[in-house]
Amino acid sequence: MGLVKIDDKLHEEARRASAVMCRSINAQAEFWMKIGMLAEANPTLAFNDLVKMQLAEANVCLAQPRVA
Repeated sequence: MGLVKIDDKLHEEARRASAVMCRSINAQAEFWMKIGMLAEANPTLAFNDLVKMQLAEANVCLAQPRVA
């Protein structure tokens, strides 16, 4: 574990986003870094696809929408 120096404005954005997403500031920054790494490694995938991929890898059972 180490320290990461980030711009004060970016830190404030992480603080605001963390409150909305019910995460700590560190957890929010870690989420953004992880999604950023995944996006760079998989440039053809959308954000939702990246999240679904991560949930599947964690064996999270996703609810399926009901078809009318």
